[in-house]
Amino acid sequence: MSAEHRLRADAARNRESILGAARTLFAAQGASVGMDEIAREAGLAVGTLYRHFPTKQDLLNAIAAELADRIFGALDETVARIDAGGDAMRELTVLTERVSVAAGEDRTIKAAMSRLGLEASPEQQHRAVSGLARIVEAGHAQGAFHPDVTPADLIAMMHTLPGDDLPEPARRRWVRLMLRGLAAPEVTD
Repeated sequence: MSAEHRLRADAARNRESILGAARTLFAAQGASVGMDEIAREAGLAVGTLYRHFPTKQDLLNAIAAELADRIFGALDETVARIDAGGDAMRELTVLTERVSVAAGEDRTIKAAMSRLGLEASPEQQHRAVSGLARIVEAGHAQGAFHPDVTPADLIAMMHTLPGDDLPEPARRRWVRLMLRGLAAPEVTD
């Protein structure tokens, strides 16, 4: 292994250590946690943290990007299964449960990012609306969704997802109740 490769691998490990420590501390203490405390939790020097993330905003942006990647990955997989002939309502149920778990795991981090003014980028908003629009189109075509359901309805539903503040059975029930409200009338009978 070359010296350059070892340095890159070490830098990647340090970055992951920092992100892991930051997620843990932001979840426990919110956005007020100090960068020095994050470095200590990661087992690294403060200078190493600042080389990777010059500001707390940069660190939160990286965490937000990871969370967005997880959610968009789930959305992309859902759309692909629907495009391959999958049942739109069943796939939306799976997606909603996956996003609920992700939101629950990162609810405090999401709240901290909100307080610091982090919002979805226009590209992320477009990607979300496009994916959800595809799900709605398929749901209408399959007769599974109520005719007046729009992508905005799915966005509103996703914004109100329960997280780890509810036990698993209650979260699943919440998902079923919300999706029942989107279903075509003959599907709910």
